[in-house]
Amino acid sequence: MQSFREDFARICHTERGVLILMIFNLLLAIALIVFAIISLNPNASVVKIGYGDIGGYRDGTWMDMLAYPLLALIFGVFHNLLTIRIFHKRGSGMAKFFLLTTTMLILGTFLVLIRALGEG
Repeated sequence: MQSFREDFARICHTERGVLILMIFNLLLAIALIVFAIISLNPNASVVKIGYGDIGGYRDGTWMDMLAYPLLALIFGVFHNLLTIRIFHKRGSGMAKFFLLTTTMLILGTFLVLIRALGEG
């Protein structure tokens, strides 16, 4: 646990790019969780929960939509903690790559959620 704190302190003091990407990742995840919670519709019996290119839109209940806030929590918190571990093992380049990949995943989740809400 001590090395985890030391790595985070080193990121804060020397690796500004990684820190900025971590903050951006957290802010996007917070925006996703707020948007996902606001868009929950517990009164609806059937909602569109996802989109697949082959099968089209999938129906489900509003409880299935709780996957989107869960994804936001995983992307925002767990991936930032994982970034610190990656920084310790592989360096700042790989940590930046991981954060950029996570940012693309968050934006993709936004896209899928917006498409599902538009169709439902």
